[in-house]
Amino acid sequence: MSTKDKLRVLVVDDMSTSRGLIVQALEWMGIGTIDYCADGHAALQKISSAPVHMVISDYNMPGVDGLKLLEMLRSNERTARTGFILITGTTDPAIIDRGKRLGMNNFLQKPFSPTALKACIERVVGPL
Repeated sequence: MSTKDKLRVLVVDDMSTSRGLIVQALEWMGIGTIDYCADGHAALQKISSAPVHMVISDYNMPGVDGLKLLEMLRSNERTARTGFILITGTTDPAIIDRGKRLGMNNFLQKPFSPTALKACIERVVGPL
């Protein structure tokens, strides 16, 4: 069984269009299990009941933004090793630096192509 068949990914983005584009790209890659939610609180609830291998999260969301979600995942022993990719439309290096300090595995800037997302994921989990 290949990595893409086993991989369980949770997409977190408050914008349904962005969420849909990410899910569509993951389906194009042949990722086995994809789930999604619209905010960080819902993501934490989903992960507590159904752990995932990787979270792909938008940065700019109301309430719990992507970096706060990452911080919360890393502070919990059960989710501390979950892969985390931040997707952001900002070019602010302070955001990326903070993400790296919190343990982000990789990041991708919007807009992105499906091949760019695939390469980003492969830098975290290896070849799909």
